[in-house]
Amino acid sequence: EKIDLTNSQMILQYGAASQKKLSDFSDSALSRVRTKDMGETGELITQLIGELKGFDATAENQKGFLGFFKKKSNELEALKVKYDKADVNVERIKAQLEDHQVTLMKDIAMLDKMYEQNLNYFKELTMYILAGKKKLEETRNGKLAEMKNKAALSGLPEDAQAARDLDEKCSRFEKKLHDLELTKTIAMQTAPQIRLVQGNDTMMAEKIQSTLVNTIPLWKSQMVLALGRTFRTDSRSPERGQRYDQ
Repeated sequence: EKIDLTNSQMILQYGAASQKKLSDFSDSALSRVRTKDMGETGELITQLIGELKGFDATAENQKGFLGFFKKKSNELEALKVKYDKADVNVERIKAQLEDHQVTLMKDIAMLDKMYEQNLNYFKELTMYILAGKKKLEETRNGKLAEMKNKAALSGLPEDAQAARDLDEKCSRFEKKLHDLELTKTIAMQTAPQIRLVQGNDTMMAEKIQSTLVNTIPLWKSQMVLALGRTFRTDSRSPERGQRYDQ
């Protein structure tokens, strides 16, 4: 009922506020995606895996096993030093991954809000379009039809001009509704894009979580077992003169 198709200014501004909000929203969403460097997280995980693979305690143990019977060098100490050095690098990368995980979790929550906000803009634009179409139909079938009939009956040029003016404004308003339809399509297309970015963030966060709770603890437990095997082998060396476990 508030729509006045005789008001040129109203036609120009109809739905413009919602269009502006969606435009600003799209810009902020795009800047958010551009500043996200997921490659850095992937590089950290690759670097971590490389660090873990580079420390092959089992291979070191196999190479040194016969050496225990040929020399008195302390392979256990060498292995511990090597482990300590690797552990420092692992803990450094772990801390960086934890920071990335926190950032990703914040982004995932933020993207949920962005999705809801985009949905609200979509509904708002839909409301403007439906109300506009209804008013346009009422005007063309009602007031405009009456003015055309009046102009035809009176034959007066001012009546004909008034009917043409309203008809032109109806056409302009129809173009405005088409423009709002395009903006609505942008909002509709933005929704799955937001979910896609959110899905990528979630997948990366899960990969980090698996690395932190599975890969690193498993590596450390294997190191404990490797150090234990080295110690037992070393303590049973004939060059010691006796078995420590006795």
